[in-house]
Amino acid sequence: MAEKLAIVTGASGGIGFHTARELAARNWRVITAARHRNDDIPGAEWWELDLADLASVRRFASRFLDGYGRLDLLINNAGVMALPRAVTVDGFERQFGVNHLGHFALTGLLLPALLAGDRARVVTVTSGLHRRGRMNFDDLMGERRYSKLGAYTQSKLANVLFALELGRRTPLTSVLAHPGFAHTDLARTGNPLRSAFLALARLSAQSAEAGALPSLHAATNPEVKAMEAYGPDGPGERRGNPTRIEVSARGRDEGDARRLWAISEELTGVRYRTVTVAD
Repeated sequence: MAEKLAIVTGASGGIGFHTARELAARNWRVITAARHRNDDIPGAEWWELDLADLASVRRFASRFLDGYGRLDLLINNAGVMALPRAVTVDGFERQFGVNHLGHFALTGLLLPALLAGDRARVVTVTSGLHRRGRMNFDDLMGERRYSKLGAYTQSKLANVLFALELGRRTPLTSVLAHPGFAHTDLARTGNPLRSAFLALARLSAQSAEAGALPSLHAATNPEVKAMEAYGPDGPGERRGNPTRIEVSARGRDEGDARRLWAISEELTGVRYRTVTVAD
């Protein structure tokens, strides 16, 4: 059997690190795609990727396509949370740009390799907070009014809309995962009061290693099907073992998904080839 090949974004620490480490331990060939190097995963290879810079995304994808004919697994894990308003290199609000647009572009650019993979999967990591999100199509970049948490929940809702639409448009097994409430560096930016609240909340949080379990389940369990979502089975989906979960009604809105897709193609310049199962 040919060696399975995976890319995990944001794998220099936190949930992405534990996801990549476990895949490598299961004899996957793993490329960790991140801004910062981490050589603590035996057998994994680090490639530089900055999702806040579409030129970096294009360089990464071009390098991969030049060297490999196929990709079996892409885990869109990297993310930023509740930042003061800032913009990416390309002028996008940073949370929307990194969490959604960067991964939209990366997935589209890697599509030829994914379609050549062995029943390839794309796992997009969202958050239970996507249920609080709303797509503000009139002000996606928060230029008129900005809320740190609102921008984050919008980006996580965008993850859900994207992953489900990817499953509708391609034969890929596009799956969602969310880690529950886990110890990561994601939520460290914020004011002192919010930081104090998070410090108390972390007392009930699970480890980043446990937070990686839904992603691993979505990526490797043979019973997983396209357009499913997985998260912890505990109260409020905050912690526990992986189980199938339901996303919000807004996340299942096919009209919003198509609208977001068209906007994302326009903003990134990455257009997905029309694919059917018969291709």
